[in-house]
Amino acid sequence: MDYGTYRGILTLVILVLFIVIVGWAYSKRSKSRFKDAANVIFEDEKKHNNTLSNEEKGSEK
Repeated sequence: MDYGTYRGILTLVILVLFIVIVGWAYSKRSKSRFKDAANVIFEDEKKHNNTLSNEEKGSEK
């Protein structure tokens, strides 16, 4: 086997790996996990708003 054959095999392996990763990323099983991960940033905002609301309620008393 010469250098060109190794490069061809490596190209094929990388192409198959790319297709597997794209298939995994767009699979329905992963959708809910990715959706949860995308919304994590908003949880801090909700906690912050709840803290502000609680502080305002405490200052009104």
